[in-house]
Amino acid sequence: MTTVVVLDYGSGNLRSAERAVARTGVEVAVTDDLAVAAAADGLVVPGVGAYAACMAGVEQLGAGPMIAERVAAGRPVLGICVGMQILFETGVEHGVETKGLGLLPGAVTRLTAERIPHMGWNTVAPAEGSVLLEGLPDEARFYFVHSYGASDLHALHRAGAKVTTATHDEPFAAVVEMGALSAAQFHPEKSADTGFALLRNWVAGL
Repeated sequence: MTTVVVLDYGSGNLRSAERAVARTGVEVAVTDDLAVAAAADGLVVPGVGAYAACMAGVEQLGAGPMIAERVAAGRPVLGICVGMQILFETGVEHGVETKGLGLLPGAVTRLTAERIPHMGWNTVAPAEGSVLLEGLPDEARFYFVHSYGASDLHALHRAGAKVTTATHDEPFAAVVEMGALSAAQFHPEKSADTGFALLRNWVAGL
């Protein structure tokens, strides 16, 4: 049976992510055991709150090399919300720059929108050839809660990533797909049927 691990490094909606992925019919475990996480067919990296706090949790667990090795070996990883953001090179919050995992190019910075945080349902513009959004209608809506995002879309495109965007006064990366690495800025586990469809598409690729 296909196995998925939701990585427990002290941050994220672990149980809601676990339940949402389990709905797709796979076996899901929430664990901080790096060997179990490395061996799973799919790895979900959740995250809520501050970028620096999430990175501190990942570093304390020593999970960074394991995540990087999975991606390099072509073994699927899905980052969610701040779990997506820490995949980038750096995050800048309150003028403080924190080094990320460096698996995606660019920095995560504060959105320049008039209303912060960006909270609620929003549509996305799917990347051409997106696997995660395959079969979803163009007007599909997802649930966002964030004040920071990856707005340097050129860096992602140069790296060969498929970038699905959302717009909150300015466009930012809502979904990134690059090889074995996938990431969503919104919360699939809070996005009802559209979120389930995205998770189902990801699981189908395991």
